[in-house]
Amino acid sequence: MQPQPLFSVLVANYNNGRYIAECLDSVLKQDYPNIEIIIVDDASTDSSLQIIKPYLQHSNIKLFSNEENKGVGYTKKRCIDEASGEICGFLDPDDTLTLDAISQMVEAHASKSDAALIYSDYYECDEHLQITKAYKTEQVINGQYDFFNDKGIGPFATFKKEFYDKTNGLNPALKRAIDQDLYLKLYDTGNCIHLPKPLYYYRFHDKGLSTNAQEDLAYYWFWLVRILRAQEKGITWSSISTILLFEESASGI
Repeated sequence: MQPQPLFSVLVANYNNGRYIAECLDSVLKQDYPNIEIIIVDDASTDSSLQIIKPYLQHSNIKLFSNEENKGVGYTKKRCIDEASGEICGFLDPDDTLTLDAISQMVEAHASKSDAALIYSDYYECDEHLQITKAYKTEQVINGQYDFFNDKGIGPFATFKKEFYDKTNGLNPALKRAIDQDLYLKLYDTGNCIHLPKPLYYYRFHDKGLSTNAQEDLAYYWFWLVRILRAQEKGITWSSISTILLFEESASGI
């Protein structure tokens, strides 16, 4: 890895004009110099493109637009495909980063050459980005993911592009839980490391894909992605059912 490897911040946007300026500003203020921002807009119908346009004066910001609405799976996959960085990390357009988030992640990746994925703690915030809670995630067991027992990967999960390139890539058909698809595939290529520092501001608001009114739907897709990944790995449905029944019994449900 180069002393100052290129870090690609990946922003998949759809109708987040209300928040995306704060998102981009938080990246431009980073204390790490070698950054590109890859924005893929999924045919937004709000003011997003008008708000993004002035930011294109920065040579390290690149905007790509889908000709029609394709969904989050296709859009996030395109973000990765368009990126040039050795290290990548998704930043949702309604969230922001701490000022040292990228430098901290680059340092962690440099010290953990066998890490495919490194993720941080984060701040839970209200819709005005005021902190309501500092959320601590956990280290997954032995640096690897336990398939049916997610310890809760933090939203700022960064990965080495060379490890992603060993997978078959994100599933473009997914409408939600695309991050889970990414994690499950990266776990098969290298270690997963928890960085115990809050580096991400996660905004809760009524339009979020996995918060508030959307939570039940997000949970459905969360498990669907796991089942699809199990089938890709050759785990039979009977095995999946046995494990799920065991987990249900162990949890007292």
